[in-house]
Amino acid sequence: MAALPLVPDPHSCARPAQAVVRHLLLDLTVDFASRTLAGSATWQIEVQPGVDELWLDARDLTIDAVLLDDHAATTFELGAADPVLGQPLRVALRPGARTVTLRYRTAPAAAALQWLAPEQTAGKVHPFLFTQSQAILARTWIPCQDSPGVRFTYEARVRGPRELLALMSAGNPQQLSAEGEYHFRMPEPIPSYLMALAVGNLEFAALSARTGIYAEPATLPSATHEFADLENMVAAAEELYGPYRWERYDLLVLPPSFPFGGMENPRLTFVTPTILAGDRSLTSLVAHELAHSWSGNLVTNATWNDFWLNEGFTVYFERRIMERLYGRPYADMLQVLGQTGLHHTVAELGQDSPDTHLHLNLAGRDPDEGLNEIAYEKGNYLLLTLESIVGRARLDQFITDYFARHAFQSMDTDTFRQYLQRELLDQVPGAAEKLRLDRWIDAPGVPEGAPAVASQRFAGVEASLQSWRHGAAPAALDTQGWSSHEWVHFLHGLPEHITAEQLGALDAAFGFTQSGNAEILSAWFPLTIRAGYRAADEPLHRFLTGVGRRKFLSPLYKALLAAPDGAERARSIYAQARPNYHSVATSTFDALLGRP
Repeated sequence: MAALPLVPDPHSCARPAQAVVRHLLLDLTVDFASRTLAGSATWQIEVQPGVDELWLDARDLTIDAVLLDDHAATTFELGAADPVLGQPLRVALRPGARTVTLRYRTAPAAAALQWLAPEQTAGKVHPFLFTQSQAILARTWIPCQDSPGVRFTYEARVRGPRELLALMSAGNPQQLSAEGEYHFRMPEPIPSYLMALAVGNLEFAALSARTGIYAEPATLPSATHEFADLENMVAAAEELYGPYRWERYDLLVLPPSFPFGGMENPRLTFVTPTILAGDRSLTSLVAHELAHSWSGNLVTNATWNDFWLNEGFTVYFERRIMERLYGRPYADMLQVLGQTGLHHTVAELGQDSPDTHLHLNLAGRDPDEGLNEIAYEKGNYLLLTLESIVGRARLDQFITDYFARHAFQSMDTDTFRQYLQRELLDQVPGAAEKLRLDRWIDAPGVPEGAPAVASQRFAGVEASLQSWRHGAAPAALDTQGWSSHEWVHFLHGLPEHITAEQLGALDAAFGFTQSGNAEILSAWFPLTIRAGYRAADEPLHRFLTGVGRRKFLSPLYKALLAAPDGAERARSIYAQARPNYHSVATSTFDALLGRP
């Protein structure tokens, strides 16, 4: 199939239609003392006839020099800074130019880079660095064309402290280098948001010939236990939608300040330690990041307005993996929890808000504002509806062909709409009329008539909730064998105005406050905040200061702000916790709580 055309990206200053980057040679030195990366980025470029400029994205970078093919200096200009986009970087080209080398340094506060002191790590001895480039933060550590519509291959050399291991979204070492120098190669073309680097006291444990775990030594045993099914997940994914195209699939367990559950960096998914529950009950997150190896990494949203094309397919794919491994009743629990989150997000944004469309208009705003349940769960719900109309077998074939035909390309919503119509809806009489695709893509909220989602296992939870409401003692409830998902559903089903005394009885029976499960705690603490259940205050404080995952933090800070005496408490906790959070999280909470 012909290559998909580039579409304008409102979140990039680059002009790839004129001159586009194709391959990167990256050479960096990691300096923990100054909290900077310094070195060079050499881009191999393709230039259209008559074009004499290369446009890149940059933010808070110091550019020391720019050289062309023969190492001759050329002129460059950094444009005016924009609070969202950073700065356009214009490089003058000579006729026939094929490479551009930029010598540069990052800022100590570069938004993509999280520099951790030893006490912020599991081992408490060595510092740690990790990056988070999504959505438009790659430009804070690499001068690049920072758009998901631009793909490139790369090679890198990274030098750092000899006692620390360096890893990237590429082929990775499994042991320390005596010289502290590491070489990387990514032969498959990727967009800039999938550029990733981590440097820390890390060890590796193989799980299979193509899967393994990197983690701090103190974390590695629990991580290898938790992710024992990783190879089975990869095999299940391949059975569903075609071969895995990235050679290896390894996980890196990061320190707790990581702002997301996971990040699907090719060959090396970054994951939060909050999914180390001890019972493998939260590994659907790993299935989600694995699914991104097809949906997102292989076929990528062309702009962040098309983000649902990454996440909607990935959520659907993730739950199909979980169904294949653990059965339909297990996957149905995930669907119900997802729908609960979707309806909550729609209510929070507003039933008529254009931000509840699948196809967004984020121009002039940080694309991070579109990273919510609309893209994930409304996108998934569209695919569930499509499955109910055309049948699972036909939809599976469509998805398999979609990934194969558009591999290593970027897809925009309008092009996908035409492809879906031609390749699937037109093949099934009446399907287009039943689906009414525009209601999903260009209209707010959740369309009426979408298929209902239910869970047999949650029916037992509902029965226990009903018994409790009718006066049954917590210890008398039938909770034998409940998973984390069932406990979360139980907590979500408790009345909003539950009393502190009632919470105390539930806590005495089930030990919620002392749970080591972050999903359970994040559902429990909003109840304790509203009810003024003081026994949970100190554990809540530890959770907010020890965990950086934004999904958990946002509802807790909002609950504190809504409590009669909570605003001052929330700001006090945030002032203490903020140094442990990544900039992705602090940008949200500075606006919510005010910068300390």
